[in-house]
Amino acid sequence: MPALTALIERRAAWMRERQLEDWEGWSSSAAMMAARAARTRSPAWVLEHAEGAVVGCTTVSDRPLDEGWTAAEREETALYLHTTVTDPAWRHCWPGAVLAAWALRRAATSGTTWVRRACTSDGLLRYYRDAQGFALVRTVRGEHTVTHLLARHATTADWSAATPT
Repeated sequence: MPALTALIERRAAWMRERQLEDWEGWSSSAAMMAARAARTRSPAWVLEHAEGAVVGCTTVSDRPLDEGWTAAEREETALYLHTTVTDPAWRHCWPGAVLAAWALRRAATSGTTWVRRACTSDGLLRYYRDAQGFALVRTVRGEHTVTHLLARHATTADWSAATPT
């Protein structure tokens, strides 16, 4: 857990430097977010460099945490990615895209139809859509938040050609 806590704290510091929303929440809840990684129902999967550095993680579940998915969508087989965190120092290696590609392959090889995710940031929406190939399903407007729901068909296709270098 210390490595995940440190990863989340590095991400929060990077967000603060760029004056991005929610950095305070990430910073204040880093230890709690890292502790969630050990849950068996929706464990976190960690991406490590060959030298042992933790460069990213994502939480995977077979049920959505986000409101806005229809009853019919909830009946379809899907993996849901939550709280994907990557180390800004490794951005040049596209760890978020590597984690997404892993999830797409894992879903496809297990007979799962979809990989879904949600975000509240327009910047993340653009990244997930434009760089990772997720399609915007809908935007849900709540009283205090706007949540973008995205999905992509599970696939075992190699993403290396599509991942920016």
